[in-house]
Amino acid sequence: MHNVSFSLPFHEKAKKAIIYSYNRHINGFAALLEEDEAAEIKKNPKVVSVFVGQSHKLQTTRSWGFLGQERNGRVRADSAWVKGRFGQNVIIGSLDSGVWPESKSFRDDGYGPIPRKWRGGSRCELYSLSGPRNRTLCNRKLIGAKTFYQGYETKQGSLGPRSRISARDMVGHGTHTLSTAGGNFVRNVSVLNNGNGTAKGGSPRARLAVYKVCWGQGSSEHCTDEDMIKAFDRAIDDGVDILSVSIGGMAVPNVNDMLTNGVSLGSFHAVSRGIMVVAAAGNYGPKPQTVCNVAPWIFTVASGSIDREFSNNITLGNGQRVRGTSLAINATSQTLSPVVIAGNARLPNVSFQDAQLCKPGTLDPNKVRGRILLCQRGRSLRPVEKGAEAKRVNALQMILQNDNELNTRTADVQSIDTSNVPQSEGGGLSGQISQSYFSKNKNPLAFMNNAKTFIPIRPAPMVSAFSSRGPNMILPSILKPDVTAPGQDIIAAYSFAASPTNLDSDDRHFNYTVQTGTSMACPHVSGIAGLIKNRHPNWSPAMIKSAIMTTASTLDNTNRPIKDEQDFQVATPFHYGTGYVKPNLAIDPGLVYDLKTSDYLNLLCFSAYEDRIIKAINYNRPYRCPRSYRLQDFNYPSITLPFLGVKPVNVTRVVTNVGSPSTYTVNVKPPGGFKVVVLPTTLTFQRTNQKKSYMVILQATSSAKTSEHSFGELTWTDGKHKVRSPIVIPRHAKMAM
Repeated sequence: MHNVSFSLPFHEKAKKAIIYSYNRHINGFAALLEEDEAAEIKKNPKVVSVFVGQSHKLQTTRSWGFLGQERNGRVRADSAWVKGRFGQNVIIGSLDSGVWPESKSFRDDGYGPIPRKWRGGSRCELYSLSGPRNRTLCNRKLIGAKTFYQGYETKQGSLGPRSRISARDMVGHGTHTLSTAGGNFVRNVSVLNNGNGTAKGGSPRARLAVYKVCWGQGSSEHCTDEDMIKAFDRAIDDGVDILSVSIGGMAVPNVNDMLTNGVSLGSFHAVSRGIMVVAAAGNYGPKPQTVCNVAPWIFTVASGSIDREFSNNITLGNGQRVRGTSLAINATSQTLSPVVIAGNARLPNVSFQDAQLCKPGTLDPNKVRGRILLCQRGRSLRPVEKGAEAKRVNALQMILQNDNELNTRTADVQSIDTSNVPQSEGGGLSGQISQSYFSKNKNPLAFMNNAKTFIPIRPAPMVSAFSSRGPNMILPSILKPDVTAPGQDIIAAYSFAASPTNLDSDDRHFNYTVQTGTSMACPHVSGIAGLIKNRHPNWSPAMIKSAIMTTASTLDNTNRPIKDEQDFQVATPFHYGTGYVKPNLAIDPGLVYDLKTSDYLNLLCFSAYEDRIIKAINYNRPYRCPRSYRLQDFNYPSITLPFLGVKPVNVTRVVTNVGSPSTYTVNVKPPGGFKVVVLPTTLTFQRTNQKKSYMVILQATSSAKTSEHSFGELTWTDGKHKVRSPIVIPRHAKMAM
């Protein structure tokens, strides 16, 4: 049997197999059908698409200070928090694994009545852990909590009695992301005595709505297309302002994802109803062309570091010191202990490579017990399974050594004291650990100390090595990701039902914990969007998106170009989009690039989608595609030209003045090997909301290199505002006459 999702009117043959009917704002249904039945329905001219529903994966005390909202622990008077009234009464919805409602981050002390714009009623599928089940746990802060699970049950089996199914978060992911977007101020938060401070969200006075679409345990969580589309449909009906979706797709995006993906489909209908959708870019870096959630109506967020680090020192037997990221709390002994390389401690019939990665069940306790275990990190973003294996074989501590596959620095809440040692700048291991010391000593020795919190770290930010990168495989003319936000070692609220590692062997429980990923970056932008929505309630999703994109920075805190954590090389728009978010600038951007639903439909018209599909996605209303349309004129805040030839190409953009009357002048940094002319060179606005168009003319010169990506930018400035757009020429651009 196949689980097939549709966006079309009901079909008689499928009625008996219906899982969901999407009949509020998204026209269609999900059903269990055989392939031949699905194929027959696909022939119907009213059918948008018939696709097999997929399962998707889930993708603080300092980060908001790093983003300029605080100085020395106090709110800045000129911050976006103050100007956006802390996101007061903006409704942020979250599609995720649910919420732990008892968290202090979601208390409603000092909140007034629920805003009238909320149409979600009093439905709250959160129940007390003790006492009467009819006592729900929503309040004036957490105003709704709903479950969507029928798609999951169709694929994975029953979740049990309906009376036991709730929106309570059992894995921690949803609680963490929701509190990052809109959690209250909560003082004296730390994780294993590190990062002490006040936890808070980007819009700490926002109202929050939970749509639980992800089910399972730990890394086996699944979020199905069917459940997500139903949740989008409900959220639109409920009247949310912003939807935060820390859910990613496949490592290699499917070229058909635009209209066969729950996030893309659901978000189109949300955005067309004025709801901004923010989504995670994915955790499949450093490989290129891995960015997901790339539809132009989605705000796609990559991950970067902040200027705080949890780290410790490892002292080797020869006196050399190596610094690693860590949350170690029991490393009090300064006595040198023996170190064993994991590959040398393997069980019989286990390969050296598997043991070196400390995979579960690969190591011999007799070879490890009482020693410091040296493991290779490999591709793992959350290497807690390695820590569990180290604990199983009674290792004293673990050194987690990065390699070329993934050179990210994460302070994970491990089952055993651990230090994550990155590669140093230039590609060598920090201190050349394995090559120079451990490999040359038959009996290597070391000790590590407890972790400490270090602020400020320079340079910061860096683009996280794990963060998925462009180019955009599905729509090459749209730069993705859009922006970068804090996503590395983020402290936020957590589910007390889950251990920090989500492993069965871990019986610890925290109210707040550290997590890493583009899942953590996404709600930072959702929170920033909430501030702008409060300040400018009538702005469209595209206007809010433009404000954040055009004010983002490509410089770190040393005023140098942001680097890629993977190899310490200068990062590019394929890594960070337009740059690292700057909310204090985004709240007053000066100019914005706006888009309407018709603009997205026109783009689909000229992206090889058929008229019947355009009609069906347009709420089954007829839509006449324009006779001529140029993809390069799609009014996006970035300019990407994947098929640029040797002849001049002109690109048109329209900006809307959202500030006071002013005159803007353009400054251009052309991509290497290209000549760029902007006409006109000045734009004068006499009033707010006035629109002006300009043209960008690009032409390759004799020095243009087709084998390399080329990047430039144009910036409009009136002396106060800087409205910057990257110009991207991918290396596969055609240069033939």
